[in-house]
Amino acid sequence: MAMGSTNIESNNLEMYEIGPCENAFQIGFLIGQRFSKQIHNRLSTDLILQNQLLPFAQLHNSQPLINNLSENNKNKFPNYWNELKGIAQGSGVPFLNILLLNFRKEILPFIPKTEEYPKEEDINDDCSDILVVSKSMAVAAHNEDANVALVGHTYLVKVTLSSGTTFTAYTYAGEIPSCAFGFNNHGVAFTLNSVPPCEEEIVAGAIGRNFVSRDLLEANSIEDALARIHSSEVSVGHSYNLIDTRTRRILNVETGSRNRISVHEIGETPFFHANMYLHLQVKQASTR
Repeated sequence: MAMGSTNIESNNLEMYEIGPCENAFQIGFLIGQRFSKQIHNRLSTDLILQNQLLPFAQLHNSQPLINNLSENNKNKFPNYWNELKGIAQGSGVPFLNILLLNFRKEILPFIPKTEEYPKEEDINDDCSDILVVSKSMAVAAHNEDANVALVGHTYLVKVTLSSGTTFTAYTYAGEIPSCAFGFNNHGVAFTLNSVPPCEEEIVAGAIGRNFVSRDLLEANSIEDALARIHSSEVSVGHSYNLIDTRTRRILNVETGSRNRISVHEIGETPFFHANMYLHLQVKQASTR
């Protein structure tokens, strides 16, 4: 197995290369082991994890939600579930903490909010994109905003699978690749935008968005990526910007729970997407 790491000097963002990997657990274990310090630091400084997710997980009435999330996602994506387990074991942190980080968007809406701990949307700025495809250019410009707890707790991973697929992903410490952006050797790339729906639009215990974006890293075409999104049965919706680097196509795909999906193909008119639904009819939370 070949592995290595390099530092991007301008901002000390590390690129870690591993593979070919025999299985998903090995991927998670190697990443968790290499970035153990960053994962531990994030866990200790992430106020949403410490003040909301972990206390909620200790409540008796939280167990049905956490159990349903665990069972449904483990059954749908057993490999990625094993990747989570590998991250926990490799980094030496409790598996519950890794689970809560990766399903934070699916859990937070069900935590009673107080004045002391406001809703995440009030304290978290997410990403935005400008997309355009014309005869002379095809551009996807992504602005990676995130919670302050992620400062210094992100890295790039380049993973080669036993199948021959290779992907590169910008990764948040403790989370599977990638809830931000990534690309693979099949010419498929993507960026992501959070789109907060109203609580009535959320299906408790359904598929987590981190697992869907992890699945996109193994798509062999933009059509395959779209099919993977369409079959995901998500708990909370998301916006995906799918990019085919070989045919110069870009699709904005908005999703909601209950298998709702809307696809907008990008053309010469510049298209901007941030953290609100634009073309899928979903009741959404107001943002500031």
